Amino acid sequence: MSKSSATLLPQAFLTARRSTYTDVWHQRLGHPSSWILSLLVLNKKVSCTSKQFHFDCQDCLLEKLSRLSLGPMGYKTSAPLELIYSDVWGPSPMLPSDGFWYFVIFVDAYTKYIWFFLLVAKYDVFTIFHQFQTQVEH
Repeated sequence: MSKSSATLLPQAFLTARRSTYTDVWHQRLGHPSSWILSLLVLNKKVSCTSKQFHFDCQDCLLEKLSRLSLGPMGYKTSAPLELIYSDVWGPSPMLPSDGFWYFVIFVDAYTKYIWFFLLVAKYDVFTIFHQFQTQVEH
């Protein structure tokens, strides 16, 4: 009687351990910091041919950007739409396939509800604001 297939190791998950560059591991592992990747190499969890742990990764630069919060401004709102904050972002560093280079958000200070609008050009903000105002006031 032969061994059942349940006792055999799944061959699809076996692979030869190959050494590769740290930037490839950086991308494959979801863009960990150089400190995390160096720990993986040190603990022999991944094998690398290069030991350079400083990445010039555009994705990391975009994703890890942070801005200071506005913080408390001293305004107390007591009803929705009493105070609206807005922010315009753009132009996009990547060529957009749909033609929208910018976006604007409007945030209600009371409810924290956010409206998001795509823009072809920055000067569209004024038109979009009037559309937004009409939409929320009716």
